[in-house]
Amino acid sequence: MSDLCSPTFEDLATRLGFSCAEAGGLFELRSPFALENWTLPVLEATIVIGALLALIYAIVRLRRTGDPTNLVVWLGTLAFLFIIEPLLYFPDAFGVEEYVDTMFAHNVFTVEFMWGRLPLYIIAIYPLMATIAFEIVRMLGVFRQYGALVGAACVGFVHHAFYEIFDHLGPQLRWWEWSLDNPVNQPFFDSVPLPSVVVFAALWPMSLAFFVQYFVGRHADAGRTFGGLELVWRTVVVGLLAALGTVILPAPATVLGMGSTTVRATIYAAELVLVSAVAIYVLARQWRRLRTVQGTTGSPAMPAYSNDFVRYFSIVYLLVMAVLWASALPDYFAATDGVTANGDPVGNLWYTAACFVAAILVVAATFTIPRSYSSSVDDARARTLSGA
Repeated sequence: MSDLCSPTFEDLATRLGFSCAEAGGLFELRSPFALENWTLPVLEATIVIGALLALIYAIVRLRRTGDPTNLVVWLGTLAFLFIIEPLLYFPDAFGVEEYVDTMFAHNVFTVEFMWGRLPLYIIAIYPLMATIAFEIVRMLGVFRQYGALVGAACVGFVHHAFYEIFDHLGPQLRWWEWSLDNPVNQPFFDSVPLPSVVVFAALWPMSLAFFVQYFVGRHADAGRTFGGLELVWRTVVVGLLAALGTVILPAPATVLGMGSTTVRATIYAAELVLVSAVAIYVLARQWRRLRTVQGTTGSPAMPAYSNDFVRYFSIVYLLVMAVLWASALPDYFAATDGVTANGDPVGNLWYTAACFVAAILVVAATFTIPRSYSSSVDDARARTLSGA
């Protein structure tokens, strides 16, 4: 597929250690022991297993309770992925190379698709991260208490915390390589483009969460069930509108900042600060509300349900990322001007530490809220479906 090897992608692939012209086909398998370093198969296994477990949970929940929200989150992310990713991987094939040149290249992993462009773990990370963020916010009862928009902002914040732990480590460990000269990537926040920090880590999951809750979640919370065809079209619409929202939400930065990297960076940062401020206030207030009600009445207003998969897999993810970060720290501290001795850019350790703290706190919150009748809505739905 050498005719699809643009000069930019070929350069990025070479820096990562593989050849674009020789990169597989639509599907390719490699030995996990033949990858760039040991962190690649560890990351791959963690993300793929997590995504599969999230899918199993979503299917089981739908079958047992009739609630399709988790499945719509999972499948809606894939609808979004297959709208966005091909355009980013093959701008020449879509005739947009003058506007969107190659932005990045993934390294090759055990399971690959699309001529070395799309590792399986990238497909998996979309639904896994979205599920974790959405379910943490849902367990805390934010959607029911504050509505779809505020709940979506909280999802964007939680997703941002989990994702940036990964985002600031990837370039150093050669999980991917960013195109440094592409104006779409400008400005950089150490090794990560600020648009990735804001748009991909926070605004797109916010957009997805809003439409999932609007089209499915709020109806499911009220006890409504959906037919198969209705669920299909709602899922497709969620993916399409999430992609549209990802264009609209960062529009102030992309439009007003067209002629100035400084203006663009300022607006991006302001949007992230706004989302974070709203989310931190709401999440903290909602957690305190649940704890206070528990202490005063013994019969608190509970989240609609508990999701132990998300509770415990969030811990697994954070532990794995902590180990991977620990393995990278010697080279990180020995780096000169933000570049390791191997020529790899390093992320921002302090920002990552803050994201670790935020992620740990929201996970801890799901363990410390009252759970005395957290499954009451599910039980009622199940009785309704069974005719009891």
